[in-house]
Parts: sequence; structure tokens; C-alpha cells
Amino acid sequence: MIGFWLGMLFLLLLDHVTPHLHRYAKNPEGPHNSLKHNTLMMLAVTIHNIPEGMAVGVVYAGYLYGVSDITASAAMALSLGIAIQNFPEGAIISMPMYAEGTGKNRAFLNGVLSGAVEPVAAIITVALSRFIIPLMPYLLSFAAGAMLYVVVEELIPEMSHGDHSNIGTLSFALGFSLMMVLDVTLG
Repeated sequence: MIGFWLGMLFLLLLDHVTPHLHRYAKNPEGPHNSLKHNTLMMLAVTIHNIPEGMAVGVVYAGYLYGVSDITASAAMALSLGIAIQNFPEGAIISMPMYAEGTGKNRAFLNGVLSGAVEPVAAIITVALSRFIIPLMPYLLSFAAGAMLYVVVEELIPEMSHGDHSNIGTLSFALGFSLMMVLDVTLG
């Protein structure tokens, strides 16, 4: 709970430093807010990706130190699973940036860079595993709080606009259902 609330409050602080689009809707002469919106999204996803990389590092550290429950295939499965789920996270960054006028290559690069922190965090975690492993529950819950803040504050309201808002709602529900099934099935 501590890590979760620290993640929520950290993103709330960032939200005040880089306010989002709808705060300036009444003042079109105000600052260019799509940059701030995209910056908040990129920061949240990047912050979320650091503990994911650390989780991979913890599993590899456990394998390297001979923890009996951790196999090379389990470490590889976790790495692959996190790598696969990084594709939609990168799209969360790239697609809005491209839609708001950022060049295709630059938008793609920003999506990739938001996930590039994962292997770096994994390597650092393996190197410092003796010190980092006890902090992992806090770090992972911090990432969860940061992502939940962004989803509730930015993504859900954004997907509810437009002519086909039901597609966003159904896609959200489908993704959530898939996540629940995978969590129960794969443990």
C-alpha cells in the first residue's frame, strides 16, 4: 500500500508540474498542452517499466544464485512475457504523439525509449540484487500506483471521447478480461 500510494502521489505531483489538456480547454491561447500530456504519459510508462526490468533482474539473480525454484526457462518466460506486453505500452506513447503531429520515426523512438529502461534496470538489479530484492514489493507497487493514476486520469477519459467511444470501452474490458484469465491460468 505504501508503494502504491507513493506511485499515485508521485504522478499527482507530475500532473501538477505538467498539467494535462483538459485544464486549458477554456483557454485555447494557453500553453501547448499536448506536449505536457505526452510527457506525462511517457514518464508514467517509463516509471512503470523500471520495476518491470527490476523484476526480470530479480528472477535472473535468483537463477544465477541457484535458487531452486527458479529455472532458466522460467526466467526466459518472464522476460518474454514482459517484452510482449511492452508493445502496447510503446503504442500508448507512440500513437498519440503521431496523431498530434510528431513524426512517425520520432514517435516510434519515444515509444521504444520508454521501454529501454527495462534491460538497464534488469542489469543493475542483478548487479545490486543483495540490496534491491528486499525493496521489490515497494518498487512494483509504486509502478502499479503510477500506471493506475495515468489510466484513470488520462486514458479512460480520452477513450470516452468521439463517435466510437464504445470501442475503447469494449477494448479496455477485453484487455482487462484477458489479463485476469492469464493471471489465473499462469499463476
